[in-house]
Amino acid sequence: MNDVTPAPALTQREVLLHALYEAAELEHNLMCTYLYAAASLKDGEREGLGAEEAAAVRRWRQALLGVAIEEMGHLAAVWNITSGLGGSPRFGRANFPLDPGLLPASVVVKLAPFNADTLQHFVFLERPRDSAEQEGSGFAYERSYVRGGTSGARLTPMGVNYETVGDFYVALGEGLRALVAHCGEASAFDGDRALQLSPEEVNLPGARHVVCLKTALGAFAAIVEQGEGAPRDSVGSHYQKFLGIRAELRALTDRNPAFSPAFPAATNPVLRRPPRPEGRVWLENPDAVATVDLANASYGLMLRLLAYAYVVRGPGAEKSLAVDLAIGLMQAVMPLAERAARLPAGPSNPQCNAGMSFITLRDSAALPPGPAARRVFVERFAQLAEGAAALRASGDARAVAAADQLASLASRAQRGFDLTTATAASAAPALPRDAAAAAAPEARVPEAVGAAPPSTVSAGVETVQGRRIELQFEAKRCIHSRFCVTWAPKVFLANVQGPWIHPDAVPVEQLVEVAHACPSGAIRYRRKDGAPDEPVPAVNLASVREAGPYAFRAALQIGGVPAGFRATLCRCGASKNKPYCDGSHLGIGFNATGEPPSGGTDMLPLRDGVLAIDPQANGPLRVRGNLEITSGTGRVVARVTSAYLCRCGGSANKPFCDGTHAKIGFRSA
Repeated sequence: MNDVTPAPALTQREVLLHALYEAAELEHNLMCTYLYAAASLKDGEREGLGAEEAAAVRRWRQALLGVAIEEMGHLAAVWNITSGLGGSPRFGRANFPLDPGLLPASVVVKLAPFNADTLQHFVFLERPRDSAEQEGSGFAYERSYVRGGTSGARLTPMGVNYETVGDFYVALGEGLRALVAHCGEASAFDGDRALQLSPEEVNLPGARHVVCLKTALGAFAAIVEQGEGAPRDSVGSHYQKFLGIRAELRALTDRNPAFSPAFPAATNPVLRRPPRPEGRVWLENPDAVATVDLANASYGLMLRLLAYAYVVRGPGAEKSLAVDLAIGLMQAVMPLAERAARLPAGPSNPQCNAGMSFITLRDSAALPPGPAARRVFVERFAQLAEGAAALRASGDARAVAAADQLASLASRAQRGFDLTTATAASAAPALPRDAAAAAAPEARVPEAVGAAPPSTVSAGVETVQGRRIELQFEAKRCIHSRFCVTWAPKVFLANVQGPWIHPDAVPVEQLVEVAHACPSGAIRYRRKDGAPDEPVPAVNLASVREAGPYAFRAALQIGGVPAGFRATLCRCGASKNKPYCDGSHLGIGFNATGEPPSGGTDMLPLRDGVLAIDPQANGPLRVRGNLEITSGTGRVVARVTSAYLCRCGGSANKPFCDGTHAKIGFRSA
């Protein structure tokens, strides 16, 4: 019964989807192994490294994290190609360590701490086709196995063997060409492009819409050129990066044979007693178990959110929220993974520490879009935040950082996910008015400064009551532009003891004009005379100030919270009040032009609306909404609806992020 003659395998969409699922598993697995090795690296001289060694290990950590992020970009490209062909992307994978045959090219995948053998394993995985590099010691299969044959003789998709991962992607490209030749490009790429990830949701090179053979092949070429199977001389490839680390490691070890750059994290840690214990480390230390449990659960929710993003059409707030929360979870996972690598595994394995096991959900498929799925996410975030709060009691800095991140994400999920069936936003209620003041005519004559006007201070905001206007001043947002003390010196008394704001000292309209000129939003007001409050800006603007901050004017939501209509946000990386500017650019001698070159300046269909600014942890400002970016002199630099703006001060493409924050170790907190 094996004499069925199907269409050639590479023209079958099902066979291609099967291969793309394998490609997704491959990229996913490699990303986890790189993150695991990075988490095991020691952190500076406080963990026993010399000054030169600490600097090198810091570079290696950044390189490994950078490679892991690029693997995430490769994964997004594979997911988008899968979606473009009409498939549902693959988010699951087998747990570590993988059995032989699950991946091509005899790829061994297991979790191991950073050392010379693990690094050689990485070199071997990323080697070009003509390389003579050998597999790292301890990473060879216990028995030789080659996936043989071809699926061409059967309808059932089957994995076949490849010499290198690069060869695997070449074969995938040939399969796409054959599919297009067989059924035409329009029929081949008939998936809904709105389901794919794009720059509207995430700042990854691989997150680009795949709509035709050219864009799909371009994505494969970028994966090979940057990562697995890159040509030997490909500058900046993963292969070259790992060779550079290997050379440094050997030189430092020659100078100090006792050099140990990483903690002895477990090889293939597991949370339960394994039925097959060979090659696995069972974690028994309660502190380590709690840490790894929280890390794994956060990782699992991250996969659920990414899967959900692929069933929600974009661009849109819900799709962006799902992706943002997923990325935020990874930023909670890493400090937990680092903590696990520093904790003992338990009495059965006294020779090693613990480590995050990256356990996957039994099924990571997307939940059906709607209120029920959103409720699952909100509930799960609350559970993770509760678990993290228990870890916080240890006082460990990494546990505290993870707990803070998860609490912030839980709050954002609660605010952002609509748990009702109706999603229409209701109009914001009007601010209350003072009835007596509303009936009174507007004051045209300034009042004399007499007794101090009534004032209160709450949450860092000083509120001062005038007869016809209420003034609010938030000192932490003030950048001392001095419009207040120079335009209305009778209202804002500089350098005095005691009450310094006197709202009734000038006509209300003059005071309103001063408030509108305040770029930081430190001065705000509420009219009590029946006149309108500050209007929503007709055009959303971000001015790039010379050697200074960004000055935004829009209906702002910063970190998911309404933030008024004006704000100055740090772009030098030094503010102690991030994301807001606190003037630190002056102290560090920040030097950045306020006249960047103009780019895409096509007029937007809409120029106003809510502008959402989400500061990424240790990364850029994620901006979404209609926005015109201008130079300090008012020239249009770009008109965008989505952008990542540099806030580490190091981008070579200011005002836009170019990834430098990861290379220089920028910290947002």
